[in-house]
Amino acid sequence: MNMKSLFVPLALAFSVTCLAQNPTASGLAGDWSGQLDVMGQKLTLVFHLSQEADSAWTATLDVPEQGAKGVAASLKSADVSAVAIEVSAIGAKFEGALSRGVLKGNFLQAGMKFPLELTQKALSVVNRPQTPIPPFPYATRDVSFVNSAAKATFAGTLTYPVGYEVSKSASTPVALLVTGSGPQNRDEEVFDHRPFAVIADYFARHGIATLRYDDRGVGESKGGLDIEATTADFADDAAAGIAFLRSLGEFGKVGVVGHSEGGTIAFMLGSRKAVDFVVSLAGPGASGDKVLLSQLRRQIKLSPMAALVPDLDEAAKMAYEQTLKTSASAWLNAFVAYDPSADIGTTVCPVLALIGSLDSQVIADVNLPPLEKALANNKNAKVIELEGLNHLFQHCKTGAGEEYYNIEETFSPEALAIMTEWIVGLR
Repeated sequence: MNMKSLFVPLALAFSVTCLAQNPTASGLAGDWSGQLDVMGQKLTLVFHLSQEADSAWTATLDVPEQGAKGVAASLKSADVSAVAIEVSAIGAKFEGALSRGVLKGNFLQAGMKFPLELTQKALSVVNRPQTPIPPFPYATRDVSFVNSAAKATFAGTLTYPVGYEVSKSASTPVALLVTGSGPQNRDEEVFDHRPFAVIADYFARHGIATLRYDDRGVGESKGGLDIEATTADFADDAAAGIAFLRSLGEFGKVGVVGHSEGGTIAFMLGSRKAVDFVVSLAGPGASGDKVLLSQLRRQIKLSPMAALVPDLDEAAKMAYEQTLKTSASAWLNAFVAYDPSADIGTTVCPVLALIGSLDSQVIADVNLPPLEKALANNKNAKVIELEGLNHLFQHCKTGAGEEYYNIEETFSPEALAIMTEWIVGLR
């Protein structure tokens, strides 16, 4: 959800090995960090440089505020008087010189130049007070399930409620947790937040079991790496998880809690009558083209350059057209063409849909009306707009993605309580 732009993965995870043109400064090895000021927006850049025994260098870049880790980089020159680090994935380069333990230079991207100083000073550890820390008062176990059609095996964590007893399983609800867009692990980890771990912990302490799993090709999950895969394919993965939970015979109601794209998947499963309840967290109610267009408009409005944009609607339209023009993604093409109203409207099981009023990725006033309209005939549906929450369900100031990393809260206690009370109250 990566959080990332709603349907574009935030975190890239790969690295390359390269040879420096002038590997004369082994003292460059280590982690170099500095803060970039882009039109008033502060971004931390962390370059990881290491030299192998054969003088080959490896280099990667992290941008914590954008959730990016291990972005491939190349140390083109290790000459201390002319250090050059290239990040081809984002069309950027750092050029500078080492002086008294500081790499002083410029960060260049898209024809722009920004001054940047990098030091080997350790970064402060971010505080995530809600992240669960063992020992836990409940049981967990590692499990796996298979989507045979996709030739994929998914690894996950099954978390039982405090005091769970198999003999009383008929009264214990269980929820499959489905992540947002992009490859994510079972905790939906992004910006050092682990929202699904937080949800699973809270549910377990209040009588609800959960299964959370690594997405295709992530963590311990194997197979299914189809570049043409779409949301419908990922819904089949989730359906396999639901089938696995039912096969255990250990629980009562079996439902799904989906975040962002996972919310769309939740309604896909609901329309198939595969689940006993649906919880949609910031799941779209509008068609994909409207979601993407409104998302781009809000992002431009919240950007430091907004004052320079004469017409937000026109700027958003141009950004939308450029996104479709430059992307060859089967996933994106399927997303913009998809209207969730039919799947939402044919979901007859109980539904709880939550959206934050400051969500900048699934905009409340764009997605709530069609969501409520599609659910109008479902007497067991409840739609709630939560004041002051962003796409990650954090309390925030503006909802801009740049806030995600700096907010200590991982998931609103209010949203946790609403979900828990609703699920436990199902009959």
